[in-house]
Amino acid sequence: MAAQIGAPAAAVRAHEELFAYWSVRRRGAALPGRRDIAPEGFKRLLPAISLVDVIRAPGLDYRVRLAGTGLHAVFGREVTGRSLAEIYNSTATDYWRAELGAVVERRRPAAGVHNLGWRGAPHLSVVWLRLPLAADGRNVDMLLGYDAIVGLGAVASGIRAA
Repeated sequence: MAAQIGAPAAAVRAHEELFAYWSVRRRGAALPGRRDIAPEGFKRLLPAISLVDVIRAPGLDYRVRLAGTGLHAVFGREVTGRSLAEIYNSTATDYWRAELGAVVERRRPAAGVHNLGWRGAPHLSVVWLRLPLAADGRNVDMLLGYDAIVGLGAVASGIRAA
């Protein structure tokens, strides 16, 4: 997997930046909609940005509307236009359905860490942020995401061969 691996602190700063951008676009208690989001407002983050459509019938599902170019290495292919089940194995699909479902139901941002073992890289994780968007200000119809890849990299143990 050829992905740019960043430090956890850099991921947190990026999350804070995107969250601040999203927060000022709220209309009082109303959630911002896609029309309120202008990519030039977070240009440096675009390679790791995603937009995910919320599909409500039948049941609740998700389809990636847009995946930044930096995410191609995470998935090993283009994922734009694909559903969760087309992207992930069943365990990862279940994880993402639960996490995204919580954002939709609660109408609140969420962040977390998801290990990339499903992709054959258990030493790497995605530090993720998902922000709800609602065209009508209330019913979440899209999610704005940011994913940062973090990993162990080279670890110096201090142990030397005799």
